[in-house]
Amino acid sequence: MMRKTLKRLAALGLTVAMAFSVVGCSSGNKETTAAGSTEAAGTESTGGEPVTIKITWWGGQGRHDYTQKLLDLYTESHPNIKFEAIPSGWDGYFDKLATQAASGSMPDLVQMDYLYITTYAKNNSLADLQQFIDDGTIDISKIDENLLNTGKISDKMNGLVLTSSYLSMGYNPEVMAEAGVSEPDSSWTWEDFISISKTIKEKTGKYGLSNGPVDDTNFFNYWVRQHGESLFSEDKKSLGYSDDKIYSDFIQMWVDQMKAGVVPNPDEYAAIQALGQEAGPVVTGDGTMLVEWNNYASKVSSVNDKIKMVTPPLQSDSDSKGLWMKPGMFFSVAETSKVKKEAAEFIDWFVNSEEANDIIMAERGTPVSSDIRDHMVNSGKLTEQQNAMFENVENALAFCGETPDPDPVGMSEVNEAFKNSAYSAFYGQITPEEAAAKFRKDADAILSRSN
Repeated sequence: MMRKTLKRLAALGLTVAMAFSVVGCSSGNKETTAAGSTEAAGTESTGGEPVTIKITWWGGQGRHDYTQKLLDLYTESHPNIKFEAIPSGWDGYFDKLATQAASGSMPDLVQMDYLYITTYAKNNSLADLQQFIDDGTIDISKIDENLLNTGKISDKMNGLVLTSSYLSMGYNPEVMAEAGVSEPDSSWTWEDFISISKTIKEKTGKYGLSNGPVDDTNFFNYWVRQHGESLFSEDKKSLGYSDDKIYSDFIQMWVDQMKAGVVPNPDEYAAIQALGQEAGPVVTGDGTMLVEWNNYASKVSSVNDKIKMVTPPLQSDSDSKGLWMKPGMFFSVAETSKVKKEAAEFIDWFVNSEEANDIIMAERGTPVSSDIRDHMVNSGKLTEQQNAMFENVENALAFCGETPDPDPVGMSEVNEAFKNSAYSAFYGQITPEEAAAKFRKDADAILSRSN
C-alpha cells in the first residue's frame, strides 16, 4: 500500500496541475456544490444557500463518533451547512488522499499531518488560508505565533494548526506493578528503559515496548536530536547527521531487544497492529509501553483510564534536547474546493469555540488557543488523563528544543526507506551498519531529487 502511495504522490504534481488548469478555465463561471447550490469557485460565501462540505480525518472509533457529533452540532446552528463525512484509520489515509488529490477530487476539508503538509502544499493541492485570517474569518489571536507558522509553507498558510503535541511514552502502571518495577519519570534514561523492559519480560512474560520503533522517523528523529544533530540538512536535500553510528546504534538497540523477546519482531508487531489502537497490548494489559504522542492516554481513556504518559528516555551522556513541540495536526482546505470560506468558518469554530472543545475534550491534542486551554482547565470536565496531559506540557518544555521545519517533500518515501532498512536488520538480512549505509544512500537520493 505504501508503494502505491509513493507512486501517487510522485504523480501528484502533474495531475493536480492539470486538474487546476481545468478549474482555472471555469473559475469565472458558477459551480454547483455537492448539495446542489451554485457559487463562484473559490472563496465566495453562499450566505444562506445550502452547502455541503466534504470532510475527512483519521482516527479511532471514538474520534469518529465525537467528530460526527461536532458536525451535527455545527449544522444545528448553521442549517444551510451539511457535511459529507469521510472518516478513516491512519493506515491508508494518505494513500487515498494522494489518489483524490491527483484526480482533483480531494475533500474540501482535510485533516493534515506535519509529515505530509509540505508535499501537498508544494504540489498546489492546498489553499492558502491567509486570506481568511486577514479578513477575520479565522481568529488566530490566541495561538502562539511559532506554532501557527508551522502551517506556513513557502509563505502560504496551507494548514491551520489545531493542537500541539510532543513525542511520549505511554505505559500501563498495572503491568509495571505486576513486574515489581517503579514507574518511570522524566529523568529516566535509555539504560533504565532497557532494564525495565527486561524485568517486565522476565517477571510477566509481557512485552516492554509493544509497538514498532520504526513506523516512521519520529522516534529516530528524537534520538538524532539527542545526539545534537538534525535528521535533515538545512536545504532538505540530504540527511543532516554525518555519523552513521547514530543510526546503527539505534537499530542495534532494537535488534537486541527483539532477540530477547522484549520487543515484538516485525511479524509479531503486524499481528498487534491488526488489533487496532483501543485493543492494543498496553490498553489490555498484555504489554507495558509504547511510543506515542502525548494525547495517547486521553485517546484511549474510554477503554482504559489507568494509562499514564512520560517523556521518552534521556541519553545519560548528553544534555541535547531531543523533544520538540509538534503541531499535532492541521485542518487544510483543498485548492479545488468551491466552499473555501465555509470550510474556513468551520475551522474557526473548531479551534475557538468552547462548545466545540467541550465535545473534543482535547482528544486530538492540547488545544492551540490559550483561551480554550484556560476554559478546559477551569471547566472541571477534564478527566485525570486530560488534566495530566495539560500539566505535562509544562514539564516537557524543559526537554524541548526548537521545532524543526516541516518534513521535506518526499517524506513518505524517506519513511519507507527508513522502515525497509531497519526491517532488513531486524530480520537479520543485513547488519545495523549496512542498514545505516543503505538508509543514507536511499534517503539522500529521495531528498536530492524531491527538494
